[in-house]
Amino acid sequence: MRMEQYLTHTDYALWEVIVNGDAPAIASASAGTEGPIPPKTAEQKLARKNELKAKSTLLLAIPDEHLLKFHGIKDAKTLWEAIKARFGGNKESKKMQKTILKQQYENFAASRSEGLDKTYDRFQKLISQLEIHGKVISHYLYNGRT
Repeated sequence: MRMEQYLTHTDYALWEVIVNGDAPAIASASAGTEGPIPPKTAEQKLARKNELKAKSTLLLAIPDEHLLKFHGIKDAKTLWEAIKARFGGNKESKKMQKTILKQQYENFAASRSEGLDKTYDRFQKLISQLEIHGKVISHYLYNGRT
């Protein structure tokens, strides 16, 4: 989610490459080996540059201990899908996390040792996490119900 937000804010063209794909074409060379077709037009050169920049940006965001698992992926779109699959969690883990967050919300309490600003920040973070998981919390209470 952070990577998506960062790229859409800083360089939307890169995000478009990641989502839609813009990998260079592969062709058979005369010697029978496959390799990328060298870009010829300015548009092809820009597409190649964006593809390489997008892939590099994604690789820079991966924790070092996981980098080797993703390094061999050839294009940004496939790399993004692999990152989402590895770090996004499956349906069961997302459901469990949503349940835990709902329980934390229902049992939320301010600590005496915690200042009002820290309590508010902690509460806002909890609400944001719930909204990410599709659970919208009404900020207005009516007879103790949300």
